[in-house]
Amino acid sequence: MKVIVFGGDGYLGWPLSLRLASRGHEVLIVDNLFTRRAVTEVGSDSAFPLPLPDKRVENAKKESDVEVSFQTGDVRDYEFVEDMIREFKPDAVVDFAEQRSAPYSMIDVYHAVHTVENNVRGTINLIYAISKVNPDIHFLKMGTMGEYGTPSYPILESPEVEVEIKGKKGEVMFPKKGGSYYHWSKVFDTYLLYWSLKDLNVLSRVTDIMQGPVYGTRTEEIKSEGVRTRFDFDEVWGTVVNRFCVEAVLGMPLTPYGKGEQRRGFLSLEDSMRALTALLENPPEGYRVVNQIHEVYSVNQIAEMVKKAGEDLGMSVEIEHVKNPRVEAEQHEYDVESKVLPSLGATPVKKMQDEVKFMIEDLLPYKDRLSRYKGAILPRTDWRKGR
Repeated sequence: MKVIVFGGDGYLGWPLSLRLASRGHEVLIVDNLFTRRAVTEVGSDSAFPLPLPDKRVENAKKESDVEVSFQTGDVRDYEFVEDMIREFKPDAVVDFAEQRSAPYSMIDVYHAVHTVENNVRGTINLIYAISKVNPDIHFLKMGTMGEYGTPSYPILESPEVEVEIKGKKGEVMFPKKGGSYYHWSKVFDTYLLYWSLKDLNVLSRVTDIMQGPVYGTRTEEIKSEGVRTRFDFDEVWGTVVNRFCVEAVLGMPLTPYGKGEQRRGFLSLEDSMRALTALLENPPEGYRVVNQIHEVYSVNQIAEMVKKAGEDLGMSVEIEHVKNPRVEAEQHEYDVESKVLPSLGATPVKKMQDEVKFMIEDLLPYKDRLSRYKGAILPRTDWRKGR
């Protein structure tokens, strides 16, 4: 199988590229390196030093015996996107080339506009390019469980649901309720892909993944520093598990937002790779929604797990709640259907309570590096006021 991974320099894109190549697939990574620049903009950096793309590709071959190729490019450039797809002739296209941070999208009007423009424009460009070159190319789009919000009803793996209004029945898209400009851009992605396949009939295979937050430092292919993926921990780019682990390493209190009762579905980096690979190696006929989560925890439960892991390693770890900068329900139901991945044999193999210890161990040698960005960890981006 030939796969283009747009956004392949990122936290998920790099290990996915390594995983696919290790399984004999031909992989082309395309990235404009936006995340590297944007993380610097907010005063932070990856926990692990990142070689430049050419060096990363060289390290992958030398250290992991994995061969991938890299091309600098922007998914917003339509001619470039079509040329890449036409020349490489992929069986599948993975779209990770989106501004992926909800806090970044809430900094101010310029960051909000960039997020929506970047994400939606990239999706439309890929739709057009695939439809012109080969509509049978499998389009795998990384969405987010945040598209659903926190409803009081079960979150189904269904693109449509039946509703009744004034005695009349009909089908509508499964309800969405984004919580940031980023999340709303992903909702629009979903609508565009569904409409392009179901009504325009210009696409034939789409996997729309609603993924929960991913945590972790290791996959089967990441065994040395030269091939590590990026690891963000600041308040704009870092997910809650990664952020707590860095706080523990730096001797800072773990900082749940608000009451800490927000519940989400999480999965490890390794389990994310297993799931994404299974989806690519088993493309759908038509449009497929996948809820990609493993364990459901509250933020408080995660803080307690990281605290215990740190204490097991001889650290003194405290928990200190801070004001929630986000606009979100802090206590809610979270009932998520997940049937597609188990049907493909993509069974999770990692548990958060075990992985956080490995994460802290991997981060400890970089304590001095992490301490340089200590000021970027506590929340500064208010959902209503920005920065």
